[in-house]
Amino acid sequence: MDGLRKVPDNVPNGDMLREHLGKPLSEIPDPFGTHDSFAAHNNARLRSFLDQYGFDYEFASSTDYYRGGRFDEALKGVLRHYQAILDIMLPTLGAERRATYSPVLPISPTSGIVLQVPVEVLDAETGMVAFVDEGQRIERSILSGGAKLQWKVDWAMRWVALGVDYEMAGKDLIDSVTQSSKIARVLGARPPEGFNYEMFLDEHGQKISKSKGNGLSLEQWLTYGPPESVAFYAYREPKKAKQLHLGVIPRAIDEYWQFRSLYADQPVEQKLGNPVHHIHGGEPTADTLPVTFGLLLNLVGVMGDATKAQVWGYLANYVADASPERYPALDALIDHALAYVRDVADKPERRAPTEVERAALERLDAELAAMPADASAEDIQNVVYEIGKTAGFESLRDWFKACYETLLGTAQGPRMGSFIALYGIDNSRKLIAEALAR
Repeated sequence: MDGLRKVPDNVPNGDMLREHLGKPLSEIPDPFGTHDSFAAHNNARLRSFLDQYGFDYEFASSTDYYRGGRFDEALKGVLRHYQAILDIMLPTLGAERRATYSPVLPISPTSGIVLQVPVEVLDAETGMVAFVDEGQRIERSILSGGAKLQWKVDWAMRWVALGVDYEMAGKDLIDSVTQSSKIARVLGARPPEGFNYEMFLDEHGQKISKSKGNGLSLEQWLTYGPPESVAFYAYREPKKAKQLHLGVIPRAIDEYWQFRSLYADQPVEQKLGNPVHHIHGGEPTADTLPVTFGLLLNLVGVMGDATKAQVWGYLANYVADASPERYPALDALIDHALAYVRDVADKPERRAPTEVERAALERLDAELAAMPADASAEDIQNVVYEIGKTAGFESLRDWFKACYETLLGTAQGPRMGSFIALYGIDNSRKLIAEALAR
């Protein structure tokens, strides 16, 4: 029932939508051409999300409730307490807005537009109001779909009509919760208990806007990460603002698996505090992940145009009995890693080493040449660590950064011992040779 205020930047058929500005979304054709209305399209997207995650819910259409009379008694209550609601809302508005504000938004019988005009209450029990539309005084009932309410009033009305006793809201709606709670009390009801969560931000730290389309869709996340990773990211730290963009996916995947690896050995009280417990509704399956997603990304990035079979071939050097059957979660993550490197990750740009770095890389090459092909990641890491301590770097961090930038072409990366064991000593020596040749 909400009127379309402006045309979103991220939907097709903008010219068509402009012809319907001000009308309820349920009366506007679907710009995507897949549903009966724009509202039906949006509702279908919501239900698809809820179904995918197994939510137990009952779908309710605001349009159906308005038009079907479900809200009629509560709407009568709004008219009975019209002045009291104005007394709550008007002090929160600017002078210009106060001049035309009405808690009730009648729908024009001629244009179908949701009107923002002053309203005179004629009879609360029949829902009759009067307003001016295109220069004509109109008298009609707001019941059964004749109007909708301003949203803060609408929110309170729904709490009352539907008996809502708990509702969460974003930090930016704290003031709205306050005003709607006052209105609910005026209507004779107790406001619901609530919880205020922080906002998701884009990569620039700006608030995500539906009309700008600067957010990250569920479909995008699930292209590059499994469902449990987005559930984990959304569940944790609800009172902390979090960025939501493609760059946060790898860390979310690895942090999810870190918490999952801890779960089995935790006492009950720690299990209940582990996000994994709540994501899975109890004990997760016994899958394990022998390598991190970050390490997978580095491997695929160095390999270039890799296939899934080739990635499994490298994993066999690092993981005993490596196979899709033994590690199904890893098998799925390989698909995500291939997609992420293909579509999202920066292309590797390997720089030439400095003189100090060149000498250290030559030492690393010599040490690797002396090690067996099946040397452990820990033994290789010890060699890398020792070179970093004795090769003239100001800090170990500078040495590790040099390895990432000259060998992998990235600003950050994995434990080099783990990467070299996974990629193979011979292949890693080729990377060193290429770096030394620049």
